[in-house]
Amino acid sequence: MHLHLHILSLSPHVCTFNISHLIHSAFCNFASLGFCFHMREVDEMTIPHLFRCPISLDLFKDPVTLCTGQTYDRPSIEKWLAAGNLTCPVTMQKLDDPALVPNHTLRHFINQWLQMGNQFDPDYLETIGSLASLKHTLESHEVTLKSKVQALEKIRALSQSESPYTSNLFLQLGFLPLLLELVFGGEEAKHKQKLKQQLPQECYYMKFVEDALSCTLILLPHGKLESLNMLREESKLASFQALFAHGTALIRMSLCRLIEVTSTSPETKELCYMFGKNHQLLHRISVQLLQQNSNSETADAGIKAISALTSLEENREILVRQGVVNGLITCINSSTERRERSLAPLAMATLEKLLGLESAKEAVINYNNNNNNNNNMNGVHALVKMVFRVSDDHQGSESAVGCLIILCNDSLLAREEAIRGGVLTQLLWLLQSQCSGRTKTKARMLLKLLRRTN
Repeated sequence: MHLHLHILSLSPHVCTFNISHLIHSAFCNFASLGFCFHMREVDEMTIPHLFRCPISLDLFKDPVTLCTGQTYDRPSIEKWLAAGNLTCPVTMQKLDDPALVPNHTLRHFINQWLQMGNQFDPDYLETIGSLASLKHTLESHEVTLKSKVQALEKIRALSQSESPYTSNLFLQLGFLPLLLELVFGGEEAKHKQKLKQQLPQECYYMKFVEDALSCTLILLPHGKLESLNMLREESKLASFQALFAHGTALIRMSLCRLIEVTSTSPETKELCYMFGKNHQLLHRISVQLLQQNSNSETADAGIKAISALTSLEENREILVRQGVVNGLITCINSSTERRERSLAPLAMATLEKLLGLESAKEAVINYNNNNNNNNNMNGVHALVKMVFRVSDDHQGSESAVGCLIILCNDSLLAREEAIRGGVLTQLLWLLQSQCSGRTKTKARMLLKLLRRTN
């Protein structure tokens, strides 16, 4: 009996091979791995593109995944590596880690497909196939950037609207490392230049990066944050900085969110430290997002990124040297003038963490907002304004009082500036408000400190 196996590719063409002996071999191999299925007569079996090794083009027997997110059959990839190759066969990305991780999810899919045959849920298989098709579109160097943007829009819609199971499929198919490589990889930068020549009137690259980062941020909570460690490579970090310097506001916000994520896991602690000692990046966050930015959303993203970086004590001195204190106070001033509540509380809490450093205390006392009409406005006055705000839920009050306690404890000048800025009235109003007991306790401590001035 001859079985004609139609191997579906993601191109319009369908290749047909007479490989009855290969099917029999595949069946035997799966049986040896514990896969149970019934041999049955079939006139024709169609193997989904997802279920075949990109090296051998055969049905996966023992699928394993590389650090690039690409899956291969173990014998095929072991032969490739044994030949001295140090790159991923499909993406040609350098393999920093040659470990082969068994892809149990894919094996489960193949097992189901072999057992169920025509009873295999076509919608289920269609979902897997459609995701594989989207991945192929992103990987292909022959696809236009416009088509890649359209693929990313579909990925974003699927990952947002479907069940967590769909997000898991995206991760199992290696979308997370692929997206990161497309955004920060050098090869994609070269590809971008080639495609720009194809589209002289339109530039899809920024839209591509915006959507790729958006999809990455959607998938990250469901995946392994270690994928972000690829940014520790010098070339990838350089791409990160270039995008921050020349990207859109949305790109900068997404990059800030990536920085924020690195502080949440021990696996990415080293990357968080690398961001925290990157002078150029810190300066751009401080100046572009905090000091010279009128967009509250991007400023908010910048504050969150800075707050995340301060979670590592080793980063704090560098942050102060790069002008972060000035940036935070500028945001606090802006929020009080525009009556925005989202920015100030986190900025205050972040500043309070930094004030453990003498350099941060000096930066607050010496701060002068040259763009403010009130030439007497300084850092201490900005903090005083945050002690009590009418019609406010007092979210920033505790940190504002905490900051003033730290400053006034050692500095007569700070105490004098606080009194000149009206802190006594602010504290009395705060004590009569519905703020927390802890905030009131700190307010009383500050009042005692201020008595030293008289």
